[in-house]
Order: sequence, then C-alpha cells, then structure tokens
Amino acid sequence: MPASGVSAAAIAARLSAVGLPTRVEERVGFTSVEAELPESLSTETWREVLEVVAEADRFGLHATSLNGRTLWAVVRKAVPTAGDAGGPSHQR
Repeated sequence: MPASGVSAAAIAARLSAVGLPTRVEERVGFTSVEAELPESLSTETWREVLEVVAEADRFGLHATSLNGRTLWAVVRKAVPTAGDAGGPSHQR
C-alpha cells in the first residue's frame, strides 16, 4: 500500500473510533477518506475530528439538504522526482 494509503487508513481508523462511518478510495493522484456526519456532534467530537483531518493534505465538508453532510480528506500520493518522471523505460 502506498504511503498515502497508510495515512488515509490511519485517518479513517481515527474517524471510525469516534463513531463516524468512513470510506477510503484510492485515486490516481491521491487517496480519499469520506465520513458521513450525523445531525449533531459534541464539541469534543468536533475537536477530535478536526485534529484528525488536519493530518490530511486537504479536507472539507460537503453539505446538502438532500444528502446530509460528508466530511472529506485527501492525502496526495508522492510526485515522482525529475529523474523518475519518465518511468523505467525512459531514455536520457
């Protein structure tokens, strides 16, 4: 598992520990974590949630009247260095 997957899994585990159902998805350039938020959370739970998602590269909250509230966090995958950009078959 790439480092982004390990970090995302740790974020998901901590969100699950505070009672939030989570989803982790591998994407091309990043790993995402989503968690459905209930109607209300205690102040202490919000603090914990914010501490957890602060470990991600980006995070936010998507809220709609139809689908409720979804917290999301993104951990970027490593960008190849200039020497690795062409891949193993790249000739210099």
